[in-house]
Amino acid sequence: MFWTPAAPTAQSLLPPSGEASTFTRAPGGPYSDRSQRFLLGTRSFARQYAHIYAARLGAMRHRLHRRARQRWGDDVVLRKLSELRAGEKCCVVGTLFKAMQLQPSILQEISEEHNLVPQPPLPKYIHPSDELILEDELQRIKLEGAVEVQRLVTGTVFAVYGSEQDGGKFLVEDHCFSSLPPPLPWEGPSSDRFVLLVSGLGLGSGSGEALLSTQLLVDMVTGQLGAEGQQSCAARIARVILAGNLLSQNTQSRDTINKAKYLTKKTQAASVEAVKMLDEILLQLCSSVPVDVMPGEFDPTNYTLPQQPLHRCMLPLASALATLHLVTNPYQADVDGVRFLGTSGQNVSDIFKYSSMDDHLEILEWTLLAGHISPTAPDTLGCYPFYKSDPFILTECPHVYFCGNAPRFQSKLLKGEEGQQVLLVTVPSFSATQTACLLNLRDLSCQPITFSGFGAEDDDGDMEVGH
Repeated sequence: MFWTPAAPTAQSLLPPSGEASTFTRAPGGPYSDRSQRFLLGTRSFARQYAHIYAARLGAMRHRLHRRARQRWGDDVVLRKLSELRAGEKCCVVGTLFKAMQLQPSILQEISEEHNLVPQPPLPKYIHPSDELILEDELQRIKLEGAVEVQRLVTGTVFAVYGSEQDGGKFLVEDHCFSSLPPPLPWEGPSSDRFVLLVSGLGLGSGSGEALLSTQLLVDMVTGQLGAEGQQSCAARIARVILAGNLLSQNTQSRDTINKAKYLTKKTQAASVEAVKMLDEILLQLCSSVPVDVMPGEFDPTNYTLPQQPLHRCMLPLASALATLHLVTNPYQADVDGVRFLGTSGQNVSDIFKYSSMDDHLEILEWTLLAGHISPTAPDTLGCYPFYKSDPFILTECPHVYFCGNAPRFQSKLLKGEEGQQVLLVTVPSFSATQTACLLNLRDLSCQPITFSGFGAEDDDGDMEVGH
């Protein structure tokens, strides 16, 4: 139990404790940032998005041909769409296009100008009339048969086995994905060492309870909070990863765009104070432990994937410390011999809207088996128009694969046919659940930690930090 005389206001953080931490932090292991493929050099938006689909198909075709031979035999006939013969059983590899009746269109953007009734936002855009079409470099063909229309999404590269029918449609008898990519050698630590995954701090929301929980989190990591057992665990936290949505959606202030300039001349953006608050939090954390900061949907960086690191000039206090690492989204790194790969959650949330899959952990696993981090980009999720390669293709199997800003904590240890072992983790939004994830690098075990503030049942003012 911990006691505090009063809850903090939403405008400021609790002042950091002047006392030194009561433990000596365990030395961290080797670290290497592997996110270079997500960094953009010279940017050009003059290209068409057809190039990224062509690069995706070209890069994944060989692996899918190998997978098709494993599944349907070495003598399976491999064809391109232009080589199909009516009635012949064969395998075709292509990119999926899902024709969706409810998919939002650009007409929404101009509805006011043309007096059209805008389509209301929906939790899911799937409809029984949706159709699947397979495309390659030259042709396209409609798919029917043993394929789950509602489950699949546009941009997926996969192999189908069946035959072309007289009506110009392909009757699917079976299909397969590229499955797990090749494994990496396991070089994890032999003793307990932890990484703390936190997502969706949501600073600037105006919630005092969320701010209190954030300060409890900071105090736990820095050794200002907890019983002796909890502090001994906190001393072995080697790294903290903040997985996007550091700022709240409330800081977007999009209504000021439509106002006259003289009305907003002396108005300060809501994100300014939130970024200052973030700088203070990172200063406290980075004084104790290395921190990797990923941007998210509501953070001040580019909107399209891959999101580039936050600029250091926004964080003058924390940027003075070498333990602050501003990284991309998606993010990939080796932490003490364990390969991490994760996103701030936009890829999973977008698939959720255009697929019948309802579970974020199920979607996360599906993207791993499909061999692509974000297949719906650039169709329904914005991304940079890559020309020669698609950086979202999975070429190596990570040990930890996570997504941020999920509705709840979930984890699963997935094992592959070639010895792959992947821990899947959905990191819940901290501002909504007050929950973070503590991951043990020794055995890839993961558990949630909840930082409960004042609630209706806590009339005596007690707070709890629990596993």
